[in-house]
Amino acid sequence: MKKIIIYDTTLRDGSQTEGISLSCRDKISIAKKLDYFGIDFIEGGWPYSNPKDKEFFDYFSKKKLKKSRLVPFGSTAHPRNPAGKDKNLLSLLRCNTEYVTIFGKSWNLHVREVLRVEGDDNLKIIHDSIKFLRKRKRKVFYDAEHFFDGFKADTDYALKTLKAARDGGADELVLCDTNGGTLPWEIKEIALRVKDELSLDRFGIHCHNDSGLAVINSIVCVGEGCDHIQGTINGYGERCGNADLVTIMGILQLKMGYKAISPGKMKELMYLSHFVSEVCNVAHRDNYPFVGGSAFAHKGGVHIDAVIKNPLAYEHINPELVGNKRRFVVSELAGKSTLVTKAKELEFNLDKKSSRARKLHKLVQKLEKEGFQFEAAEASFNLLLQKELKKYKKFFDLLGFKVIVEKREDDKLISEATIKLKVHNRMEHTAAEGDGPVNALDNALRKALTKFYPILAEMHLTDFKVRVLNEEGGTAAKVRVLIQSQDAKDNWSTIGVSENIIEASWQALVDSVEYKLFKDSKK
Repeated sequence: MKKIIIYDTTLRDGSQTEGISLSCRDKISIAKKLDYFGIDFIEGGWPYSNPKDKEFFDYFSKKKLKKSRLVPFGSTAHPRNPAGKDKNLLSLLRCNTEYVTIFGKSWNLHVREVLRVEGDDNLKIIHDSIKFLRKRKRKVFYDAEHFFDGFKADTDYALKTLKAARDGGADELVLCDTNGGTLPWEIKEIALRVKDELSLDRFGIHCHNDSGLAVINSIVCVGEGCDHIQGTINGYGERCGNADLVTIMGILQLKMGYKAISPGKMKELMYLSHFVSEVCNVAHRDNYPFVGGSAFAHKGGVHIDAVIKNPLAYEHINPELVGNKRRFVVSELAGKSTLVTKAKELEFNLDKKSSRARKLHKLVQKLEKEGFQFEAAEASFNLLLQKELKKYKKFFDLLGFKVIVEKREDDKLISEATIKLKVHNRMEHTAAEGDGPVNALDNALRKALTKFYPILAEMHLTDFKVRVLNEEGGTAAKVRVLIQSQDAKDNWSTIGVSENIIEASWQALVDSVEYKLFKDSKK
């Protein structure tokens, strides 16, 4: 398998995503995980512009990575500074890494209107900056910023910038579609012309996703001399993001026969994607290719029936190859085959033609008509199935609850919940306060149950969503509440539906707790 170099810029380009803010500890955590996966190069940040990035490189000057190589990022020298006195370039040297990456201007628009220098001056800046770093024994990746826009505006000048970088001693020329507006056939044609004009045997690519084309724009260059792909985990990045390395690695290794990461680590690709999203505190998208929760989820009855007979009917790869799994989504669109399959997953034999299967199918259709949406709440469906098949063991009985929301004279809101329930014939009557009525209910329920089931301390709620189902009902409208919970190993979703938002929340909350107890009791 020919190796394609994977260059990760999650810690620099990815951290420029709106809503993402990584601490130095976060960046160290992600870097160690990328190293575990054998990512070739990890761009740690811009040490001159960000003290946090300097701290990051200081940390790894004492604790080396095992497989990956760290790369600091910077720019060519400032027009007013000779390379040898440019603080930006000097900061790269202080990182004491084998490789450094710098970017320079390829587009005459940027040369004139951003740098505000003459074209020849920019060429000298590029050449001298790289030569300075090479003389200090650094290997240099040169990112030709806005190269494709520059090439289309002034082909000769854009090529001159690459020649200046090559003559300065750049070890790899990386062509950047910085604005993300170039189309795949343009990318390929321009890359091939560059390769021919400069007699290159290899080059790198760095694409942004402003036209939704970052992955394909990266892939089309492979096989044409591109051996170095830059991107981010999950496609994080400024504006619309960067090329998604998770998708790219899946395509390279499973579709094209190239080596991107160790084959043994490919089965943990979904884990890597989830890990980075958790550290970045960004919800993991269900529709991510290869690693999304919906990537191998089947909802239509016809599709499900076909996949049961042969997964190739509606799956482009075996989901286990990337650490994912096949899912059959329960909804009114699914037939009895889905219910039979779900029952089998729970170790129940359910005959598709039986009266029990028909009854269960009608119940699901009825509940979905009322507003329950089990495709987004599989934990609630599993509990429903257990109960309908008379296999469910009760962990507690609710006798009643009361919620009080009080606004005091100082404008402070206080929520208090009181719960009565029975566990193993023991009565529990507890009260707890919370930031809101649902939080108060959650606290009171845990307070009552944790003494009986200490494992509940392991779980916590991670998301809470409310959807109005009939807007014409106004404040009396029916609402659907979805709660997502997780513990150290799993995450699960539960649902509640009612005209009363507290009741709907309570239904979802109780299901969440019951599911935690149910799944752990199986172990």
